[in-house]
Amino acid sequence: MDVSARIKELRKKTGLSQSKFSAKFGIPVRTLQQWEQGISAPPEYLLRMMAYILLLEENRMGSIEGGEAAEEA
Repeated sequence: MDVSARIKELRKKTGLSQSKFSAKFGIPVRTLQQWEQGISAPPEYLLRMMAYILLLEENRMGSIEGGEAAEEA
């Protein structure tokens, strides 16, 4: 999978629009659009950082939801 597809996949997994996703990571919307279109690419470290942050948030939400389910049972 190329970088542009990986970025688009990360964003779509979050359910965020381009503007909200770019705001979350402090990048201009136009830059994100260029990355998703394959016009330019982010540094590899930035791509890994975005994936890591999103993974942490996903795990945290799972922990919160799991805790609520356990409390309700």
